[in-house]
Amino acid sequence: MSREVPPVFERVIGQPEAVSFLAASRAHPVHAYLFLGPAGTGRSEAAASFAASLFCEHGGCGRCRSCEEELARRHPDLVFVEREGASIRVAQAAEVVRLAARTPRAASYQVLVLVDFHLLGSAAPTLLKTIEEPPETTIIIVTAESVPADFATIASRCSRVEFHPLGEQVIERALLAEGAERERAALAAKASSGRLDRARLLLGDEGLAARLARWHSVPASLNGTGARAAELAASLLSSANEPVEALEARQAAQLAALVEEAKSGGERGLPGRAEIEAQHRRERRRARTDEIRAGLATLAGVYRARLGGEAATARAAIAALTAIEEASARLFLNVDESLLLEWLLLQLDRAG
Repeated sequence: MSREVPPVFERVIGQPEAVSFLAASRAHPVHAYLFLGPAGTGRSEAAASFAASLFCEHGGCGRCRSCEEELARRHPDLVFVEREGASIRVAQAAEVVRLAARTPRAASYQVLVLVDFHLLGSAAPTLLKTIEEPPETTIIIVTAESVPADFATIASRCSRVEFHPLGEQVIERALLAEGAERERAALAAKASSGRLDRARLLLGDEGLAARLARWHSVPASLNGTGARAAELAASLLSSANEPVEALEARQAAQLAALVEEAKSGGERGLPGRAEIEAQHRRERRRARTDEIRAGLATLAGVYRARLGGEAATARAAIAALTAIEEASARLFLNVDESLLLEWLLLQLDRAG
């Protein structure tokens, strides 16, 4: 990392172009940014780091109280707004408009981070004016995985910053630097789908190798019957709970530590407990979806390996990959996972 990049950006792994752009723009920030790319690739870390570089008297030293509060997302002028449903509701968009109009409490700016706000629907007009012309003291960062049609106008009003899936070697090096064992780091990186946060979750996952093998064996396990497809779907979905259970245990320990810290500080309860628990629920839902998507990626790898075979085999593989891609996209729409997976397995069975 070059000397021109403040230390506060060191926590953003494997995104040098994005970091360089943000470091260069901190002296004259624009009103709205679009952080575009898959979740788990450093978008949230970059948002917090960018806010810290704006608020810090030293330009993002990473050591002062302001930087520490920003990076821990405790600063009163850094607000993360999570999408509450499959798409943004008008009521939530109206709440964003209200937040944007607030006066900063401690810094020269307030930074609003709208997480995965690319699924807008009827809420787009409500947000558009605020994105176009927020108050001078408000900077809005929208994170998104894609730019669907109803989001295109808002996206065009933002300064775009691209985030790319991380390579396995980048993730493995990051895990090793954090003290992981080499063999576990390599396996977690391979199953991470380019996401460092997922790789960290998988590090201590004893069942990871078995789950990957289960997804890999799906094509050979199909027998042309709906009963078999339903049985396989149930097994795969059941195994997807394993990393969620590990995350839940980690969250419980984190919550207990925060409660104890609040008690030692003289608090009668944990301030913001409801928000913390809501965030934990979102993280668990995301972890489950990530696990299913990773399984679909493993499954796709099986069929991708068949593309170099005979013409009939290659055609069948293309049909299977098309179905897998469609299933992965549908996961974002809060569909019934069991029905979706059964549908996919039937499509794979027909493809051969």
